Amino acid sequence: QSYCHRLQHDMYFLTSTSRLNEQVVDKIVLQLNRVYPQILTNEEAEKVIWNPKASLHTRLSDLLKHLQKKGDRHCQEFYRALQINAEQLFNDLPSRKILKTPDPTEIDTGKEQYMLNDRGPVFFLACFSVAAGLALFWYCCNSETQVTGRARRILGFSPIIIGRHVRNICLLYLEDISRN
Repeated sequence: QSYCHRLQHDMYFLTSTSRLNEQVVDKIVLQLNRVYPQILTNEEAEKVIWNPKASLHTRLSDLLKHLQKKGDRHCQEFYRALQINAEQLFNDLPSRKILKTPDPTEIDTGKEQYMLNDRGPVFFLACFSVAAGLALFWYCCNSETQVTGRARRILGFSPIIIGRHVRNICLLYLEDISRN
């Protein structure tokens, strides 16, 4: 978004309810007058600063319209002067708030990281235990291996990993295999 469009968007905010006082406006105008290349000529600066007949709202509106006509570089220098002389107001600008909000289509990697890890370490250990138990069970039930005695000892000491009912079923199955 160009600075001219941002300034057009922020114009009502800047001119409403005297957010800028006369001293800050004067500092901004003087800074724009002194910047190289000169953004405001001496005549333009005098017209904005020392016009006793016009209100601050009118002078500020005229200044913003004049900067928009001059181009993007002039509007950018106004924002720089505003940031230097009224930083809190600069941070509260509506166009700044739009720039700070993230794009809804953009993927937030930090948020996605938490979404993948929201179950915690206990869930991981439970899944790993089930997978290890099933792998051990598959290995023991394979007809080519003759390790039922060792598997029986391992399954006998595994009430923590798999529940008592599952362990009993596994032991009964191993006994049936060894009988056949």
